[in-house]
Amino acid sequence: MPAKSKAQQKAAGAALAAKRGETNVSELTGSSKEMYDSMSEKELEEFASTQRKGKPEKKGD
Repeated sequence: MPAKSKAQQKAAGAALAAKRGETNVSELTGSSKEMYDSMSEKELEEFASTQRKGKPEKKGD
């Protein structure tokens, strides 16, 4: 399932970094914290690897 916006892709990247231990979980806020809690590393990889070209900044744009 690809990210629908650049914001989703960035949040997934932050959550993925925390899952891998590259950043502290305490640094996550908002959507990235929710993604960290509810998604597997594989799901986060799929979101984070989405191409940004042609994506809106936010889902509603």
